[in-house]
Amino acid sequence: MIIHTPVIVLKSFPYGDTSLIARCFSEDKGKISLIVKGARSKKPPKSAQFQPLSYIDVIYYNKSNRDLQVLSKVNFRESWPRILDDLRSITLSMAILELTEKTLSDEDPHPRLFATLVNVFRAFNEKKADPNILFWFYECALLTHLGFQPILDQLEFPGLTLTDPNAGPNSGLILASLLAEDIENLPTDIVTPIDRKIIGDYLWTLLRYHFDGLAKIKSMDVARKILAD
Repeated sequence: MIIHTPVIVLKSFPYGDTSLIARCFSEDKGKISLIVKGARSKKPPKSAQFQPLSYIDVIYYNKSNRDLQVLSKVNFRESWPRILDDLRSITLSMAILELTEKTLSDEDPHPRLFATLVNVFRAFNEKKADPNILFWFYECALLTHLGFQPILDQLEFPGLTLTDPNAGPNSGLILASLLAEDIENLPTDIVTPIDRKIIGDYLWTLLRYHFDGLAKIKSMDVARKILAD
């Protein structure tokens, strides 16, 4: 079957002498792995199109009995160059990509989450909101669309007691606004240092509770330091 879908590249790495493998979040098929033959050859190279954060259209041959799908064609769809010019934005964007790669299951479509991811990166690029707010917005969306929507007054889970997300001056209001999933009306409340700590710890604790292996995400160590500043 031939699949034509937009994707965001989550990660890529060399394969063989001239090819590469790209892990992508696609709108139509969820997380997929593509083998891009000759991507690192001189005529014509495709490696630039498969850098993390690339938003591209791909056509590939899908076979349900194999893990790697063979790319046929690729075109750039949209670029977000201003993300790369801002240390906070690029650091948080890379953490978002890694979170997405680690939490999604293969070929499990989440088109609304895909649309949210695109909108978050557009907002980073256009500097529409504080990068911290955008990062937390995506964490809330990720939990919600994967079946673990935060309920702010639920603090008890088997083996876990959460810190009260309403304990900061504005943390509860900010989280409630983020959970509304309206990127055009992000919270404008003052975010105090206490709010930053409470919101960051609350969402990260929930993510680690619901998804195994997230504690090993290296990019989150840096991201969490930035979120706390």
